Amino acid sequence: MTTPIKVDIWSDVQCPWCFIGKRKFESGVKLFGKPVEIEYHSFELAPDTPVDFAGSTLDYLSERKGLSPDHVRSMLENVTSIAAQVGLAFDFDRVLQTNTRKAHELLHYAKAHGKQIEMKERLLKAYFVTGEHVGELGTLSALAADVGLDGPDALRSLEASEYATAVAADIAQAEVYGISGVPFFVIDGRFGISGAQSPEAFAAALQQAVDTA
Repeated sequence: MTTPIKVDIWSDVQCPWCFIGKRKFESGVKLFGKPVEIEYHSFELAPDTPVDFAGSTLDYLSERKGLSPDHVRSMLENVTSIAAQVGLAFDFDRVLQTNTRKAHELLHYAKAHGKQIEMKERLLKAYFVTGEHVGELGTLSALAADVGLDGPDALRSLEASEYATAVAADIAQAEVYGISGVPFFVIDGRFGISGAQSPEAFAAALQQAVDTA
């Protein structure tokens, strides 16, 4: 096998299962043991979220989703525990709820400059681990610089909404595919996998794509 298997991944920066799924997929790729080309695509779980939400994740889920604080607290404890199992130290007390549209634009900017994988990792860490404001343009510019991109140019791109059309195209494609939740993985344009599956499940799906090519 010389040509990498292409995997298109729809996800959102504020989706905890997308970060967990990223780690499990990476482990699955190692099990698979052959070249894989990854491209991330935009999906907004909560496009109506304001850039500056006044409250915590617990407040957000309680107010916006109609869930009791105790239920939300239990949910967050559960996902934090699962994240720890794949080496992620989620800290929901530090999370800043925000609109992720500009973060998605930055991912497209990063893709155009060969740094999308690094940018995706940095944005997820910023949101779930270090509590940085991924809806604020200055923060996004600094995060771009962290992965070796030109921070001022990234800021210029975001202010000009240079990749807004590309984000909208990703979201439209998700609708065509019938994607209603993320993470969602499309392998070789033929096989769809929803959710943070086990590394073994990802490896098997990748091998299936090779076997049926």
